[in-house]
Parts: sequence; C-alpha cells; structure tokens
Amino acid sequence: MKKIQLTIALTFALCLTLSGAFAQTTSGNIVEVASKNPKFSTLVAAIKAAGLVETLSGKGPFTVFAPSNEAFDALPAGTLDNLLKPENKQQLISLLTYHVVSGKVKSTDLKDGQNAKTVNGQEAKVSLKGGKAMVDNANVTQADISASNGVIHVIDKVIMPSTAK
Repeated sequence: MKKIQLTIALTFALCLTLSGAFAQTTSGNIVEVASKNPKFSTLVAAIKAAGLVETLSGKGPFTVFAPSNEAFDALPAGTLDNLLKPENKQQLISLLTYHVVSGKVKSTDLKDGQNAKTVNGQEAKVSLKGGKAMVDNANVTQADISASNGVIHVIDKVIMPSTAK
C-alpha cells in the first residue's frame, strides 16, 4: 500500500514539475515579468533603448515572442550593438514590434500555417510540426508565460521583419 501511495505522490510531483516547464504564471506586466527573468536581460535592454517600456507595460493584451539572450547572441557580430545606437532607434523599434502581436495568443490558439499580424504591421508565419511551434524560423522553446497584460512565448532566434532581412 505504501508503494502505491509513494508512486502516486511521485507521479503527481512529476506532473506538477512538467506542467511548470510548459506554463508559468508570474505576476506583473510583460516588461516586469521579462525583467525578473535573467534569460531576457538583452531583450529588456533593447525594449528600454527602443522606448517601448511604457507601451509593453500598458493595458494590452499583447503576445510577445521573446528571444532569449542566446538568440540575441547568435546574431551576426555587431548587429545588436548597431541596433542599440540612438540613430538606429526606428530599426530597433521595427525589429522588436515584429515580435509582438496584439491580443493574448496562448500556445493552444496557434494554428499551422497561420499568419500572425505583428504590431509593426507585417505578418509572421506560424507553423506547427510534431507538437512544436515555430514563428518564422524560430522555435518556441517555452510557451505561455503569463503576465497581467498578455503572454510571453520564448523563442530561440531573433525573427526579422522583411525590411531588416
């Protein structure tokens, strides 16, 4: 009997742990949630440089396909530094708003072949393969991080609007 109870308890704990890997609820708006997560320090710095803190802290709702620090590190050498220069602020805004969709789009709302209209006016292509979601050429590595004004999906690449490709 004790073995069964232990097995049930371990199974329940494993389920809770695994569900936490796929869905996370954190208090605060999108910028506050991202600021609390060290894997988004580059994204947060870019949001600040672009002057988008107030917008992404606003009512929303927004869906952000958030590149991790590693995604920014994978850009060609000098790209990020160049984008962060004050004279390139409009390019940075265009790039960052290409990662944002109006509305709260959970992972279960994504459809294969869907074109998601981004805040910068262009569309990003969504594809679903083998139970995994992609936006343009970026894999969603963690989905459905909740914020008070929307949702964040972590992606492994910085996606580029067509004018920046």
